[in-house]
Amino acid sequence: MSSRPVGDYALLSDCRSAALVSSVGSVDWLCLPRFDSPAVFARLLDDQAGHWSLQPSAPACTTRRYLPRTLVLETTFRTDTGTVVLRDALALGHRERGHRLATDSPGILLREATCSEGAVAIGVHFAPRPEFGLIHPVFSTRGGILRAEGGAQTLTLSTSMPLDVEGSSARGDVVLRAGERLTQALHCAPSWGPDASAWSPRRIRRRLRGTAESWRSWSHLHSGYTGPWREQVAMSGRVLQALTYAPTGAIVAAATTSLPESVGGSRNWDYRYTWVRDASLTLQALATSTCAKEQAAFFGFLTRAAATRLDRGLDLQIMYGIGGEHDLSERTLDHLSGWRDSAPVRVGNAAWNQRQLDVYGELLDAAQQTLPHDVDLQRPVRDFLRQTAETAARRWQETDQGIWEIRGHGRHFLHSKLMCWVALDRAIAMAPALHAQDRVEHWRQTRERIRETILDQGWNQDLGSFTQSFGGTALDASTLLLPIVGFLPGDDPRTRSTVLSVQAALIGPSGLVRRYLDDELEGQEGCFLLCTFWLAQALALIGETAQARAVFDTALAHANDVGLLAEEADPLTGEALGNFPQAFSHIGLINAARTIHDAENRTPSGL
Repeated sequence: MSSRPVGDYALLSDCRSAALVSSVGSVDWLCLPRFDSPAVFARLLDDQAGHWSLQPSAPACTTRRYLPRTLVLETTFRTDTGTVVLRDALALGHRERGHRLATDSPGILLREATCSEGAVAIGVHFAPRPEFGLIHPVFSTRGGILRAEGGAQTLTLSTSMPLDVEGSSARGDVVLRAGERLTQALHCAPSWGPDASAWSPRRIRRRLRGTAESWRSWSHLHSGYTGPWREQVAMSGRVLQALTYAPTGAIVAAATTSLPESVGGSRNWDYRYTWVRDASLTLQALATSTCAKEQAAFFGFLTRAAATRLDRGLDLQIMYGIGGEHDLSERTLDHLSGWRDSAPVRVGNAAWNQRQLDVYGELLDAAQQTLPHDVDLQRPVRDFLRQTAETAARRWQETDQGIWEIRGHGRHFLHSKLMCWVALDRAIAMAPALHAQDRVEHWRQTRERIRETILDQGWNQDLGSFTQSFGGTALDASTLLLPIVGFLPGDDPRTRSTVLSVQAALIGPSGLVRRYLDDELEGQEGCFLLCTFWLAQALALIGETAQARAVFDTALAHANDVGLLAEEADPLTGEALGNFPQAFSHIGLINAARTIHDAENRTPSGL
């Protein structure tokens, strides 16, 4: 059973794949060559599923950080006899400078341990277990590198110290003295490919420096935000870039699968895919982070992946694979025990074929933010977006599974109707670019019918709040989006009442917000960081900027020591839960910071 806290991990990324490294120097999660590839190391989900540790043999006091404006991780171990500094990174390519990263990332994890004072005994344990622990590879030494073969991939480890092979693992110990270094580099390639060449210590050091410089160059060009929490916004922008699959522009929801929403629970989903639901909020966050090219790449991916003949009655999928794949069929990995025995472990996500009507609004809102309104769009793009609006107008009265992908019966979720309103609102604004002036009157009339229906059936007079679904009594954090998407202004009494009702009913002992109070799934879930940032954003929009700051700071306090946010937190202890790091949480941070900044600039001093 894996039990290390989720928040103990730091993220490495080459904008194609991701690794998680613990505070004690163990790589416990690595998927190569893509975010959604089978894991090479998966001790995060089961102690027997593989890891790669490099750490002092004696007890050590540990601190860590990312090198400034990078995702190169630096871990400092201080022992009674000396100090060692470990630097880890997934290598970025030689040509990566400026706006775009990972144009030629080699798929190599680099590690360099340097003794800065005294002498420190270091132990290395290399235990790869490809395909989520199913494969115990065969080791051999060839051309100065350690090879691990088995299955579809060959792993090659270049190391400046000798390792002794024990079955399907390799171990070694070395004493580093002041000024001495230990370097290692792991490369993963198809088993039928050419043999990888060894990486010398000099080459590893050079690529580590180049990777740090590439991240700094990207960060420098994406530093336009000057409001409060500037450093945290900048860090969240780097996380979004780190979760981007550069070949297509897709952004994964998280780097992991099956980290649970509650300890021992079964709400364990694979988040290594792209959700249309995230699109509009993601693009807002990228705009704040001055990521114009990343915005265009992400929207381009969405339109290519989602393109289908909606005029033939087909659904717009809610999510896609990072290469644009549509079929994300779900299965369980029953040989893995799961984090803290939270089973099952799932790969794939059955929600891919759910019906969620909100996606039409999210896609068109993303289009309005990204595409020019005063020039003709390419015909396939404008036809697809026009069909998206027509589908929202035609289907808004149907039931669906809602934003939270509830796996019970379909309902008339308020958020789904709201986003159909958004779809038509944005399509009307874009009508000239869509060559759709002839549809504006119909869209306008339908938009008004949706609005009237939401105000009539979504409002509960007794509660003084909009509710999760029409005619219901359950409160839902997604109603906080009513002012955020522009459906109602912040000074509307119904907006204020809803925001304060959600705050009173859904905020937990830790100060974070639940999505809702109950659903039709077994078990419980934690509080959602995204929803907490939504509350901060909504409070700012109703003029409660001091409360907004307090709620924002409460959510921000749940970042780990290197600034990463999980999906959720335990409502009592505040411990990180859910897949990690979570793009939506960092998106929420960026958008809430910007909204609070804008609201404070509109509010006279002292009010």
